[in-house]
Amino acid sequence: MGEAYIVAIARTAGGRKGGRLKDWHPVDMAAKIIDTLVEKTKADPALIDDVIMGCVGQAGEQAMNIARNAVMASSLPESVPATTVDRQCGSSQQALHFAAQAVMSGTMDCVIAAGVESMSRVPMGLPIMLPMKNGFGIYKSPGLEKRYPGIMFSQFDGAEMIAKKYDLSKETLDTFGYHSHRKGKEATESGAFDGEIVPLEIVDAEGNAALHTVDEGIRFNASLEAMQAVKLIKEDGRLTAATSSQITDGASGVMVVNERGLKALGVAPLARIHHMSVLGADPVIMLEAPIPATERALKRAGMKIGDIDLYEVNEAFASVPLAWLQSLGADPEKLNVNGGAIALGHPLGGSGTKLMSTLVNALGKRGGRYGLQTMCEGGGLANVTIVERL
Repeated sequence: MGEAYIVAIARTAGGRKGGRLKDWHPVDMAAKIIDTLVEKTKADPALIDDVIMGCVGQAGEQAMNIARNAVMASSLPESVPATTVDRQCGSSQQALHFAAQAVMSGTMDCVIAAGVESMSRVPMGLPIMLPMKNGFGIYKSPGLEKRYPGIMFSQFDGAEMIAKKYDLSKETLDTFGYHSHRKGKEATESGAFDGEIVPLEIVDAEGNAALHTVDEGIRFNASLEAMQAVKLIKEDGRLTAATSSQITDGASGVMVVNERGLKALGVAPLARIHHMSVLGADPVIMLEAPIPATERALKRAGMKIGDIDLYEVNEAFASVPLAWLQSLGADPEKLNVNGGAIALGHPLGGSGTKLMSTLVNALGKRGGRYGLQTMCEGGGLANVTIVERL
């Protein structure tokens, strides 16, 4: 089987809900990512065989196959097809896997994997809430109810279950959240995100034209004391909004090619896909799946956690990466070194290729060889991707 190479990365800086990216239609935001990847590689747009895009809230402005709409809003010719993927928070990581599988098989040579979510314009849960409100039912079928009686699957409940199962105190969770902001601040100020962030034209709060280039969710003046004072999500819980991922607008993408694609584009690869897999686990605790998924991925890749130079484990809630660290015996100094979703935001369908852009960029700047990315996903799922910097 052939190889899959990442030759370009791009992401927007995150925008807070109702913040600096609220006026960007998600289709146009995704189109900007597509155009940036093409510009970075100087690729003939006609060489793109497919665009695979993750998106969770496929309703309203994100309905009707947003991937195809983004292609039509971009510089790509109409001949380039596109499809939209929903694997919940791992949607664009799965888009990357599908893209890699396509070029490795030889059926395609050059594929863009991307993701987008405007959580300002398409609120989280809209595809579930709208049908319910209008009398069109809910996803939970009689068969699903029989197997999971009386259970309404909740990521918030799952995050609290993990905190209790792994004996993660509120103090530990608060400290982790504080360090996410601190690392995001340091990464921004040091230029660690240079090379991955795509500037977007906006109108600022004063009505002036500006460029959005800094993740809006980072609290540059964050203090542990202030974070500790944030109200608990559940009265008997341990998590707060300060230790949860931020509702965010954003888009991201990577271009993936095989050997023929490398020659056709005439570019040097940034990284090689070393391993990719996905695993299902308990859908009730839900967010624990990255642990067994990583264990299996490392075994299948013939690697140990110590072989990995950097990890990106999505900070859906602070309890998720902390439980992952504990179970894997992983080095906390290698985890989310530039901050995570608690500070930088989690644009749902856009987070998979967002994290991959940051991981590949960080490996390059730090001289690391192997990077591992995983994230928890609704339904008790987790994707794992291991890349090798070239």
